Amino acid sequence: MKTRTIPVLAGCLVLAACSTVPLTGRKQLSLVSSGELMQMANTQYDQFLSESKVLTGTADANRVKSIGNKLARAVETYMNQNGYSEHLKGFQWEFNLVNNEQKNAFCMPGGKVAVYTGILPVCKTDAGLATVMGHEIAHAIAHHGGERMSQSLAAMGVQLAANVALSDKDPQVVNTFNSLYGVGANVGYLLPNSRKQESEADRLGLIFMAMAGYNPSEAVGFWERMSSGAGQKPPEFLSTHPSDERRIRDIQRHVPEAMKFYKN
Repeated sequence: MKTRTIPVLAGCLVLAACSTVPLTGRKQLSLVSSGELMQMANTQYDQFLSESKVLTGTADANRVKSIGNKLARAVETYMNQNGYSEHLKGFQWEFNLVNNEQKNAFCMPGGKVAVYTGILPVCKTDAGLATVMGHEIAHAIAHHGGERMSQSLAAMGVQLAANVALSDKDPQVVNTFNSLYGVGANVGYLLPNSRKQESEADRLGLIFMAMAGYNPSEAVGFWERMSSGAGQKPPEFLSTHPSDERRIRDIQRHVPEAMKFYKN
């Protein structure tokens, strides 16, 4: 009875805990509340800023804030007009430029954004910077952080249930299962879902930058520049991101959709 109850309860929990991504309509696993996630994110963001060199008052720092605010207003307008205002509950937008050579940027759950100075030469233009920030904001709007955490929890739950079911087996059988399951869950479940989230953020980011008044077709050039200096990468099936070729091809395919939202 015990070995059958845990998997059934886990399955019911997964089926019940689903939400919908704005714009794309994709169903996603949601086992972590947005409130808890934002609280953790705010703490991590404040700690990150305290340990980093945040630039203020410079031309680039002002660009980050200006473009960020335009994106935030565009996102809020769209979400409120299309019945997704609940997705923005608890959001407190913040945009900071950090002195760091890495080509990176991120948006925490709840709208806390950081852009590294190292990515600015790749961005080149305001539209390039809007591409980066729109993509990162899209992760937060689509609640990808909570989804990743939920997927990890679900994978751990399945492993726990299987270990209970195998509790009367030879320990070597259990160890072999855990080893194989770890690889299989990562390559067959967690990584593919991570790549799906990246592609979804690309698509949403194009729409958000277009809504904010930036030509989404310029995103193609940004990702081409980003890819040209990326160096060697692992095979796509072992990566958290789509291959550069696939990403650029998909972005080109989504540009016409985003152009419908673009008003120059």
